[in-house]
Amino acid sequence: MTSDALLRCRGLSAAVEEKAILHEVNLEVAQGQVHVLMGPNGAGKSTLGHVLMGDPAYEVTAGEIFFDGADITELAPDKRSRAGLFLSFQAPVEIPGVPLRSFLRAMMEGRGEKLKNKEFRRKTQELAETLDMDPAYLDRELGVGFSGGEKKKVEMLQLLLLQPKLAILDETDSGLDVDALSVVSHGMELYREACDGTLLIITHNTRILEHLNVDRVHVMVAGRVVAEGPATLIDEIDAQGFERYEAAPADAAESALR
Repeated sequence: MTSDALLRCRGLSAAVEEKAILHEVNLEVAQGQVHVLMGPNGAGKSTLGHVLMGDPAYEVTAGEIFFDGADITELAPDKRSRAGLFLSFQAPVEIPGVPLRSFLRAMMEGRGEKLKNKEFRRKTQELAETLDMDPAYLDRELGVGFSGGEKKKVEMLQLLLLQPKLAILDETDSGLDVDALSVVSHGMELYREACDGTLLIITHNTRILEHLNVDRVHVMVAGRVVAEGPATLIDEIDAQGFERYEAAPADAAESALR
C-alpha cells in the first residue's frame, strides 16, 4: 500500500441480494486530499460508499479494504465510524420524535467524545450559525420538515462535529440551490482546515466541484473504476459526458487510466 494512502480498495467486488454490483475496484485516497468518484447514474458509486462504510445490506465477495493502515474488510460499521470513517447519505433520513440536538449528542458520545451540556450547546449553535442554519433547527425533530438544503447542512454540521479522518459524501449537491451549495462547500473547507480532513465526493455532475480544489478524479462505469486522472478530467467530463467510458468500459480501463 502506498505510504500516504489513507484508504485503499484492492480488487473489491460486492453484491446485494446475490446481484453483483462492484467488480474488482481498485482505488486509493491519500491523506488530506480531495478525491472525486464520478460516473453516470447506476454506475455503482453509492454502492461503493455503502460498502466502504460496512453496510450489512451489501456483501463483499472479493478483495480488501484498508483504512489508515488496517484491514477493515470485515469490520462492523460502528467500529469503522470510530476508526474515523464518515458517510453522508444521498437521501438523509428523518427520525420523528428525536430532536436534532439530541441526535448529535448521541452521535458524539457513540464515538467516545463527551462534552458538558453547556459546552455542547455552545459548540453546536456556533457551527449552525457558521453554516447559515437557524439554531432553532437544533430543537426540531431530525430531518422532519427540513428542505433538501437544510438536510445537507445538517450533514455538514455532523461532519464538523465529528471531524472524521475520511468523509465520503454521496451526491451532497443533490437538490441544492446556489446559496445552499455555497454553504455546503464552505462546510467542506472548514472540515478540511480543522483536521486536515480527507474527502471522497461521489457525484455524477460537476456543480459542487467548482468550489473545491480537487486532487484526483476516478470514473466508475458498470461497477468498475475505468479511468482516473487529475482535476482536468472534470472539465473533459463536463464537456463530453461519460459516453466514451460507457461505450467500452473494459477498453477504457486499459487506455484512460493516467
